[in-house]
Amino acid sequence: MKKGEDLRRELRAVDRRSYPAYKGLAGAYDFGSFLLVIDHVQGDPFASPSSVHIEVKREDAGFPSRFCEKGCAGTALEDFLIRRINVQFDYFNFKAKGSGKSGMISITRCGQEVLKRSACEITDHKILVRFSVGFPAFGRTICAGELEKILFDFLPRCVENSLFYKRLDPKQVEAAVFLAEDQAALREHLREEGLVAFVADGSVLPRKSGVSDLPMAGSVPFVSPDSMARTFRLPHRGEIRGMAIEKGVTLIVGGGYHGKSTLLEALQNGVYDHIAGDGREFVLTDETAVKLRAEDGRSIRNVDISLFINDLPNKKDTHAFSTPDASGSTSQAAAVIEGMEAGSGLFLIDEDTSATNFMVRDEFMQEVICREKEPITPFLERVRDLYEKAGVSTILVAGSSGAFFYVADRILQMDAYRPVDITVQVKILCDSHVKPRIQAPDFSVPGFVREFPRREREERRGRGGRFGGERAGKRGPAGETGDKERTERRKIRTSGTDSFSLDRETVDMRYVEQLTDNEVTNGLAYLIRFCLEQADGKKTVSRLAEEAFALWEKKGWEAFCGSYVPCGLARPRKQELFAALNRYRGSVSG
Repeated sequence: MKKGEDLRRELRAVDRRSYPAYKGLAGAYDFGSFLLVIDHVQGDPFASPSSVHIEVKREDAGFPSRFCEKGCAGTALEDFLIRRINVQFDYFNFKAKGSGKSGMISITRCGQEVLKRSACEITDHKILVRFSVGFPAFGRTICAGELEKILFDFLPRCVENSLFYKRLDPKQVEAAVFLAEDQAALREHLREEGLVAFVADGSVLPRKSGVSDLPMAGSVPFVSPDSMARTFRLPHRGEIRGMAIEKGVTLIVGGGYHGKSTLLEALQNGVYDHIAGDGREFVLTDETAVKLRAEDGRSIRNVDISLFINDLPNKKDTHAFSTPDASGSTSQAAAVIEGMEAGSGLFLIDEDTSATNFMVRDEFMQEVICREKEPITPFLERVRDLYEKAGVSTILVAGSSGAFFYVADRILQMDAYRPVDITVQVKILCDSHVKPRIQAPDFSVPGFVREFPRREREERRGRGGRFGGERAGKRGPAGETGDKERTERRKIRTSGTDSFSLDRETVDMRYVEQLTDNEVTNGLAYLIRFCLEQADGKKTVSRLAEEAFALWEKKGWEAFCGSYVPCGLARPRKQELFAALNRYRGSVSG
């Protein structure tokens, strides 16, 4: 293996040459305390920065072995290290001079959630950190002295101050890992006790603004109603008290601006762990929870929505319903079935973003439009069966219809941002009103055997797929490189959390509200590309998703990314992978 001094000599040899001469630097270099690997060199100083990673032996890094274990502890340490090295990079960013992106040193900027990211991976033997460097040039002429400054001065200092335990505050490292272990322990308590969500007393739910996920200063701390309060003992924090939501149907009501949607948004993000200081560290929700909403215009492919929609005027079969342009009600009906198919045990619904005719039909409307003329069975009439026969709980924010009071197991009123359990009072009031129809006949769980259509395969030659400079190359099934000619992998582009595209086919994810980090969307794009490569017209959506996650568990991102793994990917949940598969309209043939 080449040494660091070999890289220095090669750098000086290409100084003042044209920019493509940088390409010859790709490879691995031993710097003694760490290994530097130049994975991909940018084409010019204005292109996406070069991809680089470093490797430090675990025994040299010196972190307690328990902190490096797979699971919550290891993920928390990886997240801590990304944030730590980001601070270091910010200090040295653009201190090397040049044109375009010259001197840029960047790594993932983590949000409030703790996610499994490609930027840092801890294996059995090493700590691996991926990041980007803008190789310096003036115009398109190499400025090797500036890159030498980055690689031999700035970078070693960043590594030394970030990836070696002896240079860090042990209490800060311990706090990050201990918080993750407490969160994991609390999630286990919820599973054992049959609970779908927990909101700790003192939690801060409101966010700073619509464009900031930081906690809002001066917010009213959450205080659990006594009737719903539970106390658990965690391994490090000790006792914790908060509001526990049991399985079943829970209704959240209250006046406008009293905190109903804020509570629901905290619950929908509770599928992820959050960092200390976020305010939602112990707002935890069933990890399979799905936020449902109407989504006008989305595509639906072969979904059995007959539980909710039947006898359409055009006689279209709703047992295998397809449309490129769904209405609000059909899109929400499909979302319920797709959520069940993805294994969700909890639906989260806000009346404000739902299709009214899908949610409820009052008695007067049923008198005017008789049931025989209405193809929609409202969610109100299915929600009890969804729980009692399919095991799927619901937490629903309602503000306009009292019909849901009759189907709720628990009714929570938000009053000036404070929760009040009003179940008993409301049930007494229900006895004095005419009970609406709250259950429809013929409930049955659909069989989830939807086959994903075979994609049209085009044999191409030449360029490989690309993401942020990544060249995928030609690869066979399950990410294996083959000697025979392979179908070229589709090019990936992403646009924040809103969408990603494979070649020219765009997958719209705007209304998948639990996608809170653009790196999860990036990760989804890679997994979807794999699923499309494996689709043969016979595999079901469920099988494709299972194969993708099984491969990720076995080989990590390397199985999906081609010649190198870029920084900037985060592992999605199974539910988001299903959502992306269900929204893919692209070039397929059945």
